[in-house]
This record gives sequence, structure tokens and C-alpha cells, in this order.
Amino acid sequence: MPLLYVTDLAYPARGRRYCDEDILLTSRLREHFALALCHPLDAEALLPAFDTVIVRNSGPVLHYQQAYDSFRAAALTAGTRVYNPLTGRGDMAGKQYLLDLTAAGHPVIPTVDDPARLSLLPPSPSYAVKPKQGADSIGLTFTPHPDCAPGEFLIQPRVDFAYEVSFYFVDDAFQYALYAPDPDRRWDLVPYAPTPADLSFAEGFIAWNTLDHGIQRVDACRAPSGELLLVELEDLNPYLSLELLPPEVQDTFVEALVRSLRSFGA
Repeated sequence: MPLLYVTDLAYPARGRRYCDEDILLTSRLREHFALALCHPLDAEALLPAFDTVIVRNSGPVLHYQQAYDSFRAAALTAGTRVYNPLTGRGDMAGKQYLLDLTAAGHPVIPTVDDPARLSLLPPSPSYAVKPKQGADSIGLTFTPHPDCAPGEFLIQPRVDFAYEVSFYFVDDAFQYALYAPDPDRRWDLVPYAPTPADLSFAEGFIAWNTLDHGIQRVDACRAPSGELLLVELEDLNPYLSLELLPPEVQDTFVEALVRSLRSFGA
């Protein structure tokens, strides 16, 4: 099963090295699949030559939105298998899910998209305001008085959280968790041992997303009350921080990914 592996090896991610992760992962996947790497701007043109496309560290889509939309349309028209599947309800589809989950009462940082609806949020001395189509904290600001165009920005109370934690899944199977003990250093991550309640929290969002295959990362913060609140559901190209894992955990993750890709391409 030939794989087209989509990545931007030169993307300057803050606190992360996309290229190192994708070099590591592709070196392992080559043991099981014929594989070629390409930049996201070249993916559409190369689709016909491959059975399956795997989208990995390709950077925020907003930097190449037109090309990505064209790639999606071409893949759907041709019936090309794209991993993750293009039916994701999380970041893959934009940030509307944060509004939907808030309205449905899920444990998520409360979110609205209109300053006129600020009364629906818990009172806060400061609010996070970020573009609805944003990513990677691009355009994020903090203000005590949000004044932005309705429907174009997300507004959330600024949560004084203890730490952020990420849960990593292949399909619906939990693989590992990492957390940032210092809230000001998001990518200084160390292993995290989740409690049963933590896993139940993360698995609830994986079930909500209904992807039958794929890599997903559930990002959460530990609120002052002690509960976990969803920050993001990364289901397009989540960075995996593989370099921080012990070799045996890396091996287990790669084995799970290989099984998933084989099942996906069957």
C-alpha cells in the first residue's frame, strides 16, 4: 500500500521541530509501507499515484487554505483514502465544535462567538479572543472587554489553570499522555499518568468525534476547581512529541499506527 506522507519539514513551529518528528516516524513506517514525502502544496497533484495519503505535520491550514480546500475536494471526488479521514468534527472542521460542545454542556472551556453573548460565560477579569479560523495561537489576544465582529472570533474566559495535558490516541485506543507542569511553557512536556477519570474525560471526546481511524490529540487544562476542561480536539495533523517518549512507548505507538493504516487501507 503506497503512502503519500504530507508534511512541511521547514515549518517553524514554536517549541517543536516538525522535521525531526516526521523523519523519525517515516523511517519507521518505511519498514512496512512504500512511502514518499511531499509538501502540502504538492499533495493534490500527487494524489493519483498513491493508494492512501497520511497528513502529518503540515502546519496550520490557514497558511495554505485555498490549496488545502482544493486537495480536500479532489480527494473526496476521487475517493482517495486520507488519514485522518476527512470527516473529523474537531479542528479539522474549524473551531465551531467548541461552541457546539459548550452549548451541549460538555466539559470544555466555555466559548461564545459574539460579544453580545458574553453573559453566557462565567464572569472573568480577562477573556481570550482568537480568530475562529485560527490555529497555533495565531491572533490570540487577551482583553477585559471583548469587542470583535460577531461570528468571526471565539471568546473564552481566561482560565487560571494549573497545567495543560494532552492525551494521544490511535483510532479509539489511548496511547500515552504528556503534560506541561509550567503553564507558561506549553511545549516543555513530561510524561503524565492519567487517572481513570482523566481517561474517561478524553475518551468521551474521541467517541464524540466518531472517527473510525486516525491519530487524535485531546488537549485539556486542569481548572482551579480540579476538573479537566477541553482546550482543543486536534484531529487534522496533531504534533505527537514522539521525541519525548521512551523507546518502548514509541514502539507501541508505531505498532498501533501500522495496524490502523493497514486496516484503513484494507
